[in-house]
Amino acid sequence: MEIKKVAVMGAGAMGHGIAQLAAIAGFDVTMRDISEEFVQGGMKNIRWSVGKFIEKGRMSPSEGEKTLKRIKPLVSLKEAVEGADFVIEAVPEKLKLKQQIFKEIDSLAPPHAILATNTSALPVTEIAAATNRPEKVIGMHFFNPPALMRLVEIVMGEKTSENTCNVTLDLGKKFGKEPVLCRKDVPGFIANRITIPGTNLVAWMVYKGEYTVEEVDAAAMHKAGMPMGIFALLDFTGLDIAYHVLKFMEEREPNFKVAPLINEKMEKGEIGVKAGKGFYTYPEKGKWAMPQISKEKAEKFDPMTPTYVNVNMAADLIRRNIATPEDIDKSL
Repeated sequence: MEIKKVAVMGAGAMGHGIAQLAAIAGFDVTMRDISEEFVQGGMKNIRWSVGKFIEKGRMSPSEGEKTLKRIKPLVSLKEAVEGADFVIEAVPEKLKLKQQIFKEIDSLAPPHAILATNTSALPVTEIAAATNRPEKVIGMHFFNPPALMRLVEIVMGEKTSENTCNVTLDLGKKFGKEPVLCRKDVPGFIANRITIPGTNLVAWMVYKGEYTVEEVDAAAMHKAGMPMGIFALLDFTGLDIAYHVLKFMEEREPNFKVAPLINEKMEKGEIGVKAGKGFYTYPEKGKWAMPQISKEKAEKFDPMTPTYVNVNMAADLIRRNIATPEDIDKSL
């Protein structure tokens, strides 16, 4: 299957980044959102990002101009998917919303078009069930920011065909990404499934008063050499992303419970940098600043604690033939 036109649903942080990737790769792109304000906001962000690429020598001014010309911002869903060979959805992480979008896309997109969801946690199979082409629905989970992060998870739903999978893997490579394959639609897929449960365990320990947030992060940075602490990383990526993965694991897997510490933060809307406050406080919404944590607090916590959980989760994926050791290594 030859892909010429890519349609992206959503012009937010992920949507505009994916649209930019597709345009850089040489595809004709439509980027659709529910209002002119949103699509123009997405284009503004793309222009800024392309400008940075030119400034850093990653593309020439002429290449930047061609990239921008390949993207058509739209509000009309019908016009956006008309003639599309591949559609990538990047709307908020709400199952009913995604199902509604996929139902509409399914009725408007060409019969041959593959429909991909950028969800980081929701079940691909249940999203696909809203369409009459579940064999052509697949997960294509990019990491934020899409223009810079090399990894993309390709996730097969229960009815996803091998051909759909192969076309999507190939597209990921054409986007300049490192695709990894998750052969079963499990909560969290590969990267989040492996890493987030270990973080949840540590959140339980903090909730029970065994450690403080600062003690955990100080140990992660000053004893394990991590670039940022466990809780600082949650703030940076967005606590809401981890929460969605954890909630689906809680709902679908026995003996798993989201740490109350995480639930409390979600209830308060303190989801990290994007909110201006998470486990730490930031200068303003969306502005990152590395939390200053004393090295003296590093001695109490063993930073290997979440790693033990991560290793067990990775081994389970291999045992169940969900992911290969090679793809797991690429994901972490």
